[in-house]
This record gives sequence, structure tokens and C-alpha cells, in this order.
Amino acid sequence: MKIKVPASSANLGPGFDTLGLALGLYNETIIERSNYLSVSVKGEGSDKPYVKKNNTFVNIFYDVYNELIGKKDNFRFAFTNAIPFSRGLGSSSSTIVGAIASAYYMAGHSINKEQVLNRALILESHPDNITPCVYGGFAVSIVDNGKVVMIRKELPKEICAVVVVPNAPISTEVARGLLPKQYKISDAVFNLSHASLMSAAFMSENWEMLKIAAYDRLHEEIRMNALPRLFDVRRIALENGALMSTLSGSGSSFLNLVYTQHSKKLLHVLQTEFSEFKLMKFELDNLGFVITQS
Repeated sequence: MKIKVPASSANLGPGFDTLGLALGLYNETIIERSNYLSVSVKGEGSDKPYVKKNNTFVNIFYDVYNELIGKKDNFRFAFTNAIPFSRGLGSSSSTIVGAIASAYYMAGHSINKEQVLNRALILESHPDNITPCVYGGFAVSIVDNGKVVMIRKELPKEICAVVVVPNAPISTEVARGLLPKQYKISDAVFNLSHASLMSAAFMSENWEMLKIAAYDRLHEEIRMNALPRLFDVRRIALENGALMSTLSGSGSSFLNLVYTQHSKKLLHVLQTEFSEFKLMKFELDNLGFVITQS
């Protein structure tokens, strides 16, 4: 089998742990039955020995597969990773979702996306990355009684993503630890109102409204202080056609949504201004993970 799992960008400014969308950047894994276990890695992580020796995907795959089958069979895993590690682009969610879906498939079970999503929730306690990773598109998701409840929206080719990827990672755990334990009611209301407006803007395809909706008072600027150059990324992106410019997840990547017809200009400006960072342009993904026979 072959599984292709998209990157994702979560929070989208005010939608902390709730809003997310899928990007046209993918990790691909080929899994074949074998006489012995083997792991190969190309792309992201190929220079990190632990990725091969103690592979998270393989560990989760076997936990689920053994539970379904009751025994441990041998497989060959060939990874081709394009999603950067620890850059706020959902690499861990891609791994979790990919491993669970693959285990169900190789165990001979039909693939139920809702089942995969809620199994992933056990390992990833908030659904903002895993939901678009499973279903694609823009997703509003919450956890209710231990299960994910969500609404998604397919995204048109009219808009695309220009992503700035700094060369320094920001740990999700460390970034979350920087956040205050209490917030002012006014800041909470600010985020509730902006996240609500953003959800409505995506659902109605009112892209101009994203310029107002994308601001946050709960987490972004605290996290951006770890890499102050990100304030310049946001300012210059918004001055040059970005519909919204937000920290992707906990960072350090920055997501810029832009009209596709204006994306070349924005990409050029950001490449010129931030030559020390990696710049990538993607369409938005509407499928989530996809499994095919290898």
C-alpha cells in the first residue's frame, strides 16, 4: 500500500486548538509485507538516525495493527517525507494519522475516516491539526464527550498558501509552556469574536474578511517573541497582498493565504526580504489522507 498524508496549519490566528486547514505538502509511505522489519527514510528526517531506529510511525502502526490482528507481522516501510519537523506544519499529526490509517488497511479493515480521527485524538489531544489531516479542507473542530465534532469546507483554487519556514524550530511543548495560565475576559472575547468571523469568512468564501478576522491575543505574539523576525514576515506579507498572515500552529513557520493570481508577487517579495528562510507555495488540499495500492 501507499499512503499520502497532507501537512496542516492550525490555529490560523485566533482559532486556538480549533481551526485548521490542509496544505498540498505531503509525507508518503509505502508499506509492503516482508520477511523482516525494515525502515528507509528519504527527505525530512533522513539525516536523523533516531527517525529510522525508533520511528514513531512504525511504533504507532504496530500498536494498532497488533490490537486488530493479535500478532506482529513484518513489513518494509519506505518513507518519503516532505513536511518539515517542528515547524508548525503538522508533521506529528501526519505521522499519527498515517500510521493509524495504514494499520487498519494492512489489517484488512475498511477505512473509516471518523474512526481514524478519533483514534488519532488519543495521541493528539486537540483536533486542529488531525482533522484537516484526515479530511482535508478547512475544518472547525472541537472535542465533545471524548470525540471530535467538526464541520469542514472544501477550499477553492482561487486561494493558495505561501509559507515561510525559518531555519529554527519551535517546540510545541515549549511554545505552549510560554503561554499564561490566565487571560483577561476582553482578550478571550476578542479571540472568540475573531475566530467566529474567520469561520464565517471561510464558509462563505469572503476572503477579504480574513484580513480582519486573523488577529489573535492569546498566543501568537508570545510565541513570535522567540523569533522576532517573524513580526517582519507578518508585516511585509500583509503589505504585499496576503489575505492573512498567521503563525502556523506553534511555529516557527508562517502561513500566508493569498489569491492565487497574486501569489507569485508575494512569493518573490518574501524570498527577497527573507533569503535566510525557506519559502514554499502550495495549493490547499481537499482530500486529507489518501491510500492507494502500491
